[in-house]
Amino acid sequence: MTNPTDLKPSRDVAVLLEIMRRLRGPDGCPWDRAQTFATIAPYTVEEAYEVATAIEDGDLKALPGELGDLLFQVVFHARMAEEAGLFDFGDVVEAVTEKMIRRHPHVFGSEEAKTDAHAQKDFWEKLKEAERAAKGQTSLLDDVASALPALMRAEKLQRRASSIGFDWNNAALVVDKIAEEAREIVEAGVDPAKREEEVGDLLFVVANLARHLKVDPEAALRGANAKFTRRFKHIEAGLVARGIKPGAASLEEMEALWQEAKELERS
Repeated sequence: MTNPTDLKPSRDVAVLLEIMRRLRGPDGCPWDRAQTFATIAPYTVEEAYEVATAIEDGDLKALPGELGDLLFQVVFHARMAEEAGLFDFGDVVEAVTEKMIRRHPHVFGSEEAKTDAHAQKDFWEKLKEAERAAKGQTSLLDDVASALPALMRAEKLQRRASSIGFDWNNAALVVDKIAEEAREIVEAGVDPAKREEEVGDLLFVVANLARHLKVDPEAALRGANAKFTRRFKHIEAGLVARGIKPGAASLEEMEALWQEAKELERS
């Protein structure tokens, strides 16, 4: 591939790799050439969330494009690594195929490995422990990614601690702890750092309650965000219909429309 105009949309991943090579090449895109792992990482996270959004919205027509954007992020990181002599896209593919085969001996291994779900869970835990040891990680929490969204990471940290018995026995005890943490926010007074710490403690315990109730806290909060957005847009539309600018409306007028939105959702 030497002609700058010879590339066309393709199902061949080699074409995508060539596009990335040219974008980073001497005559490529100035923006792409200026990027680093650190500057691209936020876009990688953003693209992953856009995949999740398309799925959550049921927009399966948009999903191939969003997955393509996410794949491009992988190709981007691999290209920068190849330029630095670290690894290339083939190494990425080899690493994930090796891991999937190793982690699923019940599928790709011997018949003896094809055990029940309980035995498979035990196998996974032993495998993860061995992987942590191979990486020099000594804590059960070492491989819980620090860059995860805070609420998601809280749930994962608590689940890991629970696996060795460090946990409350039931959800009622967690509810009591939530009340305790709420009181400590009030007791924190006006110290901004102390307030932040106590609010963090409260959110952490709420995430634990979600885990005890077998609720995904990230999904629950996304649902609450979506509900708030729907109801707030109803307020905006209601005010416009009444000839009232949103900034000029009273709290009572907006609350009445909020309650109206709630009733409409129940009907």
